[in-house]
Amino acid sequence: MHPDLFDDPRLTAAGLFFEAHDGLLTRLAPTLEKAGLSSLDFGTLTRLSRSPGGRLRMSDLATQSLLSTSGVTRVVDRLERGGLVRREASPDDRRSTYAVLTPEGEGRLRGVLSDHLEEIEYWFTGLFTSEQLDELVARLRTLRDAVHPNAATNTAPPPTAAR
Repeated sequence: MHPDLFDDPRLTAAGLFFEAHDGLLTRLAPTLEKAGLSSLDFGTLTRLSRSPGGRLRMSDLATQSLLSTSGVTRVVDRLERGGLVRREASPDDRRSTYAVLTPEGEGRLRGVLSDHLEEIEYWFTGLFTSEQLDELVARLRTLRDAVHPNAATNTAPPPTAAR
């Protein structure tokens, strides 16, 4: 047995990151649940609200959310049943469909956002100085762009070779 292997700082860094992520999700979920949203629903509505015209192609929404096409279809189906999102056919490409934030969806998002931001401030951003937070955001962008390069774009990823 190699005890040094278990003390590897890479394991510590990854473990702390995952524990922090899981802990934040646990702390933030009740506020979203009171508004009738899961974290996946909230993330989808937020992506749409921050996209031009409050709309994204379903394929781009799947890419940005790290969901399969069937996974994003299920999320949009649920949000559509709740009147928070609607689907629109692309006028330029019959194969493409857009998910579009409805006024009801924007209202639900606005209704929960103040409390959600307070929770984020309490459990996350408020734990750092502004300089630390700026540095953390920069480092998180670097990490996100390395592991999920299309998260901030409205285009599907090119095919990649297996690593």
